Amino acid sequence: MSIFLTGASHKTAPVGLRERLARARERVGGLVDGRVVREALIVSTCNRVEVVASLGARHEEEGAARVREFLTEGDASLAAHLYARADLEAVRHLFRVASSLDSMVVGEPQILGQVRQAYADAVEAGTAGRVLHRLMHRAFHAAKRVRSETRVAASAVSVSYAAVELGRKILGSLEGRTVLLVGAGEMAELAARHLAGAGASLVLVANRTHETALRLADEIGGRAVAFDRLPQALAEADVVICSTGARGFLITPEMARGAQAARRNRPIFFVDISVPRNVDPEVARLGNLFVFDVDDLEAVVASNLRERAREAERAERIVECEARQFEEVLRGLELGSQLGAFREELQAIARAEFERQRRRLGELTPAQERAVEALLISAANKIAHPAIEAMRRSSAAAAERRPRPEQSRDFGLPAAPALAA
Repeated sequence: MSIFLTGASHKTAPVGLRERLARARERVGGLVDGRVVREALIVSTCNRVEVVASLGARHEEEGAARVREFLTEGDASLAAHLYARADLEAVRHLFRVASSLDSMVVGEPQILGQVRQAYADAVEAGTAGRVLHRLMHRAFHAAKRVRSETRVAASAVSVSYAAVELGRKILGSLEGRTVLLVGAGEMAELAARHLAGAGASLVLVANRTHETALRLADEIGGRAVAFDRLPQALAEADVVICSTGARGFLITPEMARGAQAARRNRPIFFVDISVPRNVDPEVARLGNLFVFDVDDLEAVVASNLRERAREAERAERIVECEARQFEEVLRGLELGSQLGAFREELQAIARAEFERQRRRLGELTPAQERAVEALLISAANKIAHPAIEAMRRSSAAAAERRPRPEQSRDFGLPAAPALAA
């Protein structure tokens, strides 16, 4: 068995390409066949789309190719932006993602919840099995250690906070400004709280489910607006922050022109943190309308990276320690799978031989047939036992020769407790 990870992030692909990759999330059930690709899940956020898969033994190359084909739907222009990791490198990458060490904003808290949701979706879809169960719980454990043992997230800013900071830099101040939130999910809620703290005088909330908009508006002292009155709300807004799961553009050039005319050409600042994007990029071509998407936020958060560098180094050591420990868990799972397959093969040989010789035994009652078959299976198990024990001893001896993570000078931190069986 092998763990394989492939995908694209804000580091390797622009938002337009990531939007196209995100479509694979709805098709993951068709990827898993139980033999070549045994298990799979998809982590899909505004900054990354990644498939994590457990591949069958002796099918690694075929499985990796199948996962890449699945994600890109055979589009070479998408495949050129993918990265790939296998086994320890895949585990390390996933742990870094869950711990927010690979995020645009290092230490942002949303990614762990998004990884948890990806795992929950895979469990619900039936595409997660024993390997991904172990892997994902270890990833959550690694992320918890990073947050509790380092200060990498002590002053963390989320993408939503970066959006607010960008608005402040462009407009000079948010004091007295009217802000429109399009969407009322977690990212929008975080943005609303940051905006309230930054001095915005009024926050309008528009959401397809009006009750959700009312709840968020009530919590932040804002005002909910009906979603079908979005054009009118745009005319009131100095800042528009979009964070929805809509598949098409919610704000079109025509809608923006109408708002611009009603505002007598006063500027509007759009921050689109949705993937797929909610604001048509053509809006940016209109005068006095400024549009930024998630890729534009990277410069805003760059200044935060330096102060977190030292804590991030400690977090990286924790991730390395956890990844090395999971490598031992994976070896144990792989050995167990190999031993089980060996035992099943011997039992199948015994059953086949029984069927081949069945006529020579004469007439047998059902009870006698079961007794003969049980005798042959028992003999096969006894023959297999010395070989299985030898394989286990060999594996244990090899494990003893490998340096333990907590003994390596490269890690510098004590290891976490081993994952329970």
